[in-house]
Amino acid sequence: MKTSILPSEFFANPDVVDVSRKLLGKVLCTTIDGEFTSGMITETEAYCGRNDKACHANDNKRTDRTEVMFGKPGYAYIYLCYGIHHLFNVVTNREGLADAVLIRGIQPIDGYEIIKQRRQIASQKNLCDGPGKLTQALGIRTSHNRQNLSESPIWIEDRKIHISPDDIEAGPRIGVDYAGEDALKPWRFTV
Repeated sequence: MKTSILPSEFFANPDVVDVSRKLLGKVLCTTIDGEFTSGMITETEAYCGRNDKACHANDNKRTDRTEVMFGKPGYAYIYLCYGIHHLFNVVTNREGLADAVLIRGIQPIDGYEIIKQRRQIASQKNLCDGPGKLTQALGIRTSHNRQNLSESPIWIEDRKIHISPDDIEAGPRIGVDYAGEDALKPWRFTV
């Protein structure tokens, strides 16, 4: 099976919603503590740094946490949610514009036993069907924030897995009720 690491040009797309859709079927890979794991991306959410109250960097809000979002496309933006969940995002668009895609779910491919160990559950059901679950499964932590996603320890591959547009469901984003009508934007994509 031919694979290739996604180049920064893939993420440099000015349409964060389009990138979010196109990430479905791509494979998120990690080599953490010498252990290789991966999973096919099955759920994403798009966030735009302009006119999107759900985005951490809305209206060009620059903080220590959001600064990476204003950087080069193809880098990791990882933050801690509720003090326990490490949430993994991919910076998109171009420097100065803070767009990102949250990876919400994966289907394990490589390192299944390691993934189960990290998650401390035996069943595949609910193994990686949430942004905090998948980062735990792949060993991704906030210490990996600002990581260039074209090299180890975290990268995204194109393994030529085709997802039909008919198999993609769009819906409102989750957990951003504070954003009012912006929470209702159909920017969450699920296989």
